[in-house]
Amino acid sequence: VQFVESGGGLVQPGGSLRLSCAAFGLDFRNYGMNWYRQAPGKVRVLVAAIGSTGGDTIYADSVKGRFTISRDNSKNTVYLQMNSLKYEDTAVYYCNGPGALWSWGQGTQVTVSS
Repeated sequence: VQFVESGGGLVQPGGSLRLSCAAFGLDFRNYGMNWYRQAPGKVRVLVAAIGSTGGDTIYADSVKGRFTISRDNSKNTVYLQMNSLKYEDTAVYYCNGPGALWSWGQGTQVTVSS
């Protein structure tokens, strides 16, 4: 199983980014998917999760109301729309299955800075 994250970059506070994660080597439609992030000097934490059909979503309190997780099972891809970005959203973002079931991808760097 392999994940390829993309879409990160440098953005000003209040800006938006849309992250993508393409999954390979698994029957994607059968698994829930999660987005995690790891800020400098901190542990990796769960940001958002989505059920296998996209009908159920959960969010960390820190991103609730600002981030939206979605998926396209026809493209084996999960997305994270990030709005109203804050300095504290700066991190490397990763996707994985429930409980970080598989090896991590390279992640995508999100830097929020003025």
